[in-house]
Amino acid sequence: MPHAVVSREEWLEARKALLVKEKELTRARDRLNEARRALPWEPVTKEYIFETPSGPKSLGELFGNRSQLIVYHFMLAPDWEEGCVGCSFFADHVDGAMAHLEAGDAAFVAASRAPLDKIEAYKARMGWKFPWVSAEGSDFNYDYQASFRDEDVASGIIHYNYTDMPAMGDLKDLHGTSVFAKGEDGTIYHTYSTYARGAEQTLTTLMLLDLVPKGRNEEGTMNWVRRHDQYEDAPKGASCCH
Repeated sequence: MPHAVVSREEWLEARKALLVKEKELTRARDRLNEARRALPWEPVTKEYIFETPSGPKSLGELFGNRSQLIVYHFMLAPDWEEGCVGCSFFADHVDGAMAHLEAGDAAFVAASRAPLDKIEAYKARMGWKFPWVSAEGSDFNYDYQASFRDEDVASGIIHYNYTDMPAMGDLKDLHGTSVFAKGEDGTIYHTYSTYARGAEQTLTTLMLLDLVPKGRNEEGTMNWVRRHDQYEDAPKGASCCH
């Protein structure tokens, strides 16, 4: 739609009115972040082992020397040759943040059900450096609502984003982010998990596009997004996750 073209004075008046709403949102976001940090913690009592390029590692070992761990549940199933487009879009934002996350006492890893060789091949293709581990053979992604067992999918109902919902065909993996903390005695706690659009604020590209007149310029959620090596000849209208 065409936009109104106004004088400098009228523009400033409109901009200041919007600034009031922006400040309200900033304060609301600060309160939400505080409430998130205040959530109770649950101890992780199950032993999870992941395959990594340097050998098997426990969940506790993924922390390295940090006391906090962010795990991104990356949609790459054992029988897939490529990762989810939407997850790949997220992954493009990670490498530049790694030094800053570590300075903030937070480690980051991605975890998928695919075997490590498939993960390593796709990671090399995309040029990513962040740690990415295989949860194949582990209950980890199932326990944290990012993957679904055959019997769940066959039943037509999966549990995702803290609710029961219809299964998405034969799709057995969805994305999410889970956060863990390690106590001084080595006890690991699950502090937070979010799914679906819950982690949208971590996508810097979308936050920047929200500043421009066309916004995200989409006809469906992120329908324009492609793997970064597929933009020139990618067909239009594909879903971001299929």
